Amino acid sequence: MLLAIDVGNTQTVVGVYDGEHLEHMWRVATNKSHTADELRVKVEPLLASEGIAREAVRGAALASVVPQLTQAWCAALERMLGAAPLVCTAEAAGELFPTTYANPGEIGADRVADAVAARVLYGAPVVVVDFGTATNIEVIDHKGRFIGGVIAPGVDTSAAALFSRATRLAAIDLVDPHTAIGHSTEEAIQAGIVYGEADRVDGLVRRIFAQLGYEAPVVATGGLASRVAEQSSTITAINSELTLEGLRLIHEARKGNAA
Repeated sequence: MLLAIDVGNTQTVVGVYDGEHLEHMWRVATNKSHTADELRVKVEPLLASEGIAREAVRGAALASVVPQLTQAWCAALERMLGAAPLVCTAEAAGELFPTTYANPGEIGADRVADAVAARVLYGAPVVVVDFGTATNIEVIDHKGRFIGGVIAPGVDTSAAALFSRATRLAAIDLVDPHTAIGHSTEEAIQAGIVYGEADRVDGLVRRIFAQLGYEAPVVATGGLASRVAEQSSTITAINSELTLEGLRLIHEARKGNAA
């Protein structure tokens, strides 16, 4: 079995693969102060809850956008498994991640994993929209190359900024209000944030298509994907497991190369 871990600024996604099949997936809050011991104590009960023995996990792949947690996760996984995890980078992805980027080393691990999985699962060209703390858009051209994308504030990030600065506005559930004209303060906020995010993504994707000179499938992933994708006119698929799948593919490729 393979343990795949995607460490985001707000949430950490933990998945367990048996071969190519994702057996279990959990979303837990990211705590940037956790030590290696605390992380290990956090993961082991998740495995135990599904009857997975630690000895059954033979390897791990890690994508982290939180530098202070990357080393802690590596230490925790090495103590658990007796071997260092694969840390996702553009370099680690190798031939699975052809790119025209000027400095591939600065590309976030989640963006690399998303691009790898999207190209394998959906072909090229393809565009990925990852709804997380930031809303990332990754563009893979018709030659299968990662050529860049967009990084923008995420839904929850924008909402938190609004609620913290507008003292008379209370936090609400960000769901579809079913009206573009809010008939209450709650509906007005929901329309502005949910519809606003969908329309922002659609506008950016159309600009990307115009620059490419052709259209492509658009795959949504991330914790907020389903909430926003329903309102989008450009998103064609939702895959909540995309980042983990990219980690699995990179791990398998590296293992095959080593063999």
